[in-house]
Amino acid sequence: MVKIGDKAPMFEAIADSGERVSLADFIGKYNIVLYFYPKDDTPGCTREACAFRDNWDLLKEYDVVVIGVSSDDVNSHKQFKEKYKLPFILVSDPDKKIRELYGAKGFILPSRVTFVIDKKGIIRHIYNSQFNPANHVNEALKVLKKIREEEQGSIKN
Repeated sequence: MVKIGDKAPMFEAIADSGERVSLADFIGKYNIVLYFYPKDDTPGCTREACAFRDNWDLLKEYDVVVIGVSSDDVNSHKQFKEKYKLPFILVSDPDKKIRELYGAKGFILPSRVTFVIDKKGIIRHIYNSQFNPANHVNEALKVLKKIREEEQGSIKN
């Protein structure tokens, strides 16, 4: 399992657009919110995705890319994204290799865990809560605010 302070494991996957997405493409340019969820269009996962959507304007203020990961296929992601007008990337992890890289496998159900990764590619926060899906975005926003304050502090010095 990765820990806070670790370098984020790199991966490539197929996104809901059908295009290949690589985490490395965003390092150095954006903060990243990488969230793992069990399944498209289920009640908890829909609440979580819609919470990210409903806070999209706030998230954008923090130079952030949001990537949702589940084992659903690209077509399922595309339908889920269209149905709920999700403005962020969903990637397919059918063999659960990305989950394994991050230690986000879970036991009975796949884990619901969110990682906040800074522009340098360092994991700054891990939030794991199966039963409070809407809080994942709140946790991410708190950490993104802290990262921004640190960046602004280092600019002043």
